[in-house]
Amino acid sequence: MDIAALVAWLVTAVGGFVMLGTWIAKGGTREPERSKFSTGLVFGHFALAAAGLVLWIVYLFAGSAVLAWIAFVLLVPIALLGFTMFARWLPGHRSGAAAPEQHFPVVVVAAHGLVAVATVVLVLLAALGVGGS
Repeated sequence: MDIAALVAWLVTAVGGFVMLGTWIAKGGTREPERSKFSTGLVFGHFALAAAGLVLWIVYLFAGSAVLAWIAFVLLVPIALLGFTMFARWLPGHRSGAAAPEQHFPVVVVAAHGLVAVATVVLVLLAALGVGGS
């Protein structure tokens, strides 16, 4: 379960990097008034997710159940920030708005969200000790 959670987290991170790169390239940081996403929201989600991934990797080496639970608890604000961005992205996607985040490939948005949910579930199961290492 531990390794499955790591793989899911890494796949989620790849999708996140694609969207972050697209958002920056399309002017998210240069023209923040065009975006539905504040830079704090975007980089807060990114920073927490990166910190959580590093923490999960440390947990894999250390084997401390406390680290697994901290990583899981950290996933709560990560997920809330991610859902906030999705909720802001969806109406613009439907209307064809010209915001930087509207350049995200739909398949990447969907895969990122679905694998992120799987990551949360796998981390919880691993923290509970389900399935062993």
